Amino acid sequence: MRKLLLPRGAVNAVYLPYLQSPRRYQIFFGGASSGKSCFLATRAVLDTLQAVEPLGPRQMAQALVIAPCTGATLARLAAGLSDTPVTLAAKSLLRVGCPVLVGISTNDGLGASGENIARLMQRKHYYFVPYGQDDPQAKPQSLKARFALLPAALDAALEGRQLQPVLCPAAGHGMSFQQGKSVVY
Repeated sequence: MRKLLLPRGAVNAVYLPYLQSPRRYQIFFGGASSGKSCFLATRAVLDTLQAVEPLGPRQMAQALVIAPCTGATLARLAAGLSDTPVTLAAKSLLRVGCPVLVGISTNDGLGASGENIARLMQRKHYYFVPYGQDDPQAKPQSLKARFALLPAALDAALEGRQLQPVLCPAAGHGMSFQQGKSVVY
């Protein structure tokens, strides 16, 4: 990790614990149209191919989180296409061995997108936020990540492991089998 040397008094002392913590993550999405600084720097919107291409080679990020990841983005990633800022950012980070964390949110996860999910699961450096069926009755093919597990999934991905279990039951629809019993929770 690179050290940032600032003159004494340049940063409010309240922020020092955040700056010195090794468990800190920076996320560069969102606007800063007012021109004012937010925390230490204005947030940058990386919305062009030229802006995201150096993410990996210049070590500008340790990981990429794609959440929510739609069926269309899953298809592009599985096919190896890098024609959008998100898919090129993934390619840029993957080529230097950084993890890409995928938070699925698609209505055809158990349909057409299922094959693409399987392809990405077999590839190095792709990790998934644990997911399950969104609404098995109304949308039987829909899959959605359990976004509350995103921070834990990111920590695991940065350690090079998939957070388990990756498949979660839908609330109120999972079955747990015990000897001689079937329990719905």
